[in-house]
Amino acid sequence: MPIRVDFSAELKHWISHNLARGCAPGMVVDGMKAQGFENHVAEGLVAAFVQANARGAALPDGSVVLDGRPVEAAYQPDPGRLKPGNLVRAEGVDIDVLMRLQRPSIAVLGNVLSPDECAAVIALGAPRLAPSTVVDPASGADLAAPHRSSDGMFFTLCENDAIARIDRRVSALMGWPLAHGEGLQLLRYRPGCASSPHHDFLVPQNPANRASIARSGQRVSTLVMYLNDVPAGGATVFPGLGLHVTPRRGNAVHFEYANQAGQLDHALLHAGAPVEHGEKWVLTKWMRERPFVAAKG
Repeated sequence: MPIRVDFSAELKHWISHNLARGCAPGMVVDGMKAQGFENHVAEGLVAAFVQANARGAALPDGSVVLDGRPVEAAYQPDPGRLKPGNLVRAEGVDIDVLMRLQRPSIAVLGNVLSPDECAAVIALGAPRLAPSTVVDPASGADLAAPHRSSDGMFFTLCENDAIARIDRRVSALMGWPLAHGEGLQLLRYRPGCASSPHHDFLVPQNPANRASIARSGQRVSTLVMYLNDVPAGGATVFPGLGLHVTPRRGNAVHFEYANQAGQLDHALLHAGAPVEHGEKWVLTKWMRERPFVAAKG
């Protein structure tokens, strides 16, 4: 039987803030239950916010009518886009599969880039580096990233012969059309720099993310390529899985986190551990559901 539940502005902010920063809905429900909310009320309230976010609609305000629907079905992965086997051939390059995890979908890969390609990418991008920014969940504005102490830049898709070779190779490797890829992002982490736990999918909480999803669809997969050996620290860490991927030149980590039903895999929360010695250079490719269209202006 439908019931009406009234809630405060403070609770609205708490739920929306935690969903916006990538917390799984079930974690938000558990947090509410720890504060004394009944299970069906916590699940129903969080479900209302999740459903509003998915539609790009206004968030509930003041009250909701609960109809008993569950907060979120368990994530069901689509068949992986990365080809099976111990070796994957992509645009004439043999890439080693060093480790593969089925659920969630992660693979550590070797020989994705050659030493010469790693050096060339750094040389091309280094003069264009600027302090990294992120999209603010509340306003949609680009702000200096408090959780990512790095310098970065974006190449445009296939902007020269060297970048085009890499774009074509990683598109074949990731199993998505070339046009679905965002431009490659180059990042440099100096000693002591890191990135805090985050998701790569776009949370449709602000106008910038909703507009990006409307243009190009959700992000569906990531390939992080390491351009140098890091003497100490700098691992890509999946805290919920206890997995640390050591940065080694030419290697990469690939993960998939969105399915055709519109579900998102919150298990792929990840971070960059602090660089203890030396620098860390990475090149990242994100794939979208549809051909990527950059924002104008």
